[in-house]
Amino acid sequence: MKRVTADRTSRVGRLCLLTTLAMFAVGPLTVTASEDAKTATQKQKRKSKPKGKPLAPAAATAGAAAAAATPAAPATPAAPAAPAEAAKPAEPAAAAEGQNIVKTDLYTVVDGVRVDEKTMNGFRAWRGAACDRCHGANQEGMVGPSLLESLKRLTREEFKTTITNGRLEKGMPSFNTSEQVMKNIDNLYNYLKGRSDGAIAKAKVLPLD
Repeated sequence: MKRVTADRTSRVGRLCLLTTLAMFAVGPLTVTASEDAKTATQKQKRKSKPKGKPLAPAAATAGAAAAAATPAAPATPAAPAAPAEAAKPAEPAAAAEGQNIVKTDLYTVVDGVRVDEKTMNGFRAWRGAACDRCHGANQEGMVGPSLLESLKRLTREEFKTTITNGRLEKGMPSFNTSEQVMKNIDNLYNYLKGRSDGAIAKAKVLPLD
């Protein structure tokens, strides 16, 4: 009886020992299998990730190499510079910008008061002969008629005849003895015509230069 019990006890002990050994044996296997599975998963993820393609630097390097290999085109010679335009002479004062200029075959008037040399000499002849005493300081007429109106009708030849011979019956003296008047009779006509036309704004004028 004691021997049977001892056998049973021995069997139970062996079973317990085997069970314990099996547990220790399975544990490491399980851990190892788990680690292998984890490693396989990580490898799979690495394979599934898209690999970066740093092609831009490579492409740039290739482009630079190609450019270096290609011979540079010969430089096109620069076109010869066009010769500088000759400077134009300065315009006379009468043509300055912003001025009111009236120019005819008889006179040139700037801003209504400055006139060309011939017209200026006509004004001097007017003042020298004291024509203003009869025709007014502004040719508007006094004892004598208004020359502003008379010059709208008289031709050059009619004017010259009147100045040379006078109209004694109307109180107009002859100026054929006045050297200044006879020398500038055409200039005097130009001056009075400019006044009659309205181009010369004032009776007293100034030289153009």
